[in-house]
Amino acid sequence: MKTIGIGSGLLAFACCLAAGLWILTKTGFDHGEDALSTAIGLYFIGKAFFVGPMLLLTALKS
Repeated sequence: MKTIGIGSGLLAFACCLAAGLWILTKTGFDHGEDALSTAIGLYFIGKAFFVGPMLLLTALKS
């Protein structure tokens, strides 16, 4: 079960980070008309640095 937890933490980190970077590259970091897409991309990057480590810590704790 610990292996599945570690794997899911790494997968969640990688997927959220990739999604955030993909959204930011598609918007071109343009803060003008498409500010909401930039904010969503930054949200996914922040989520990657929160959810991934929390899943890893929870898996290592058990």
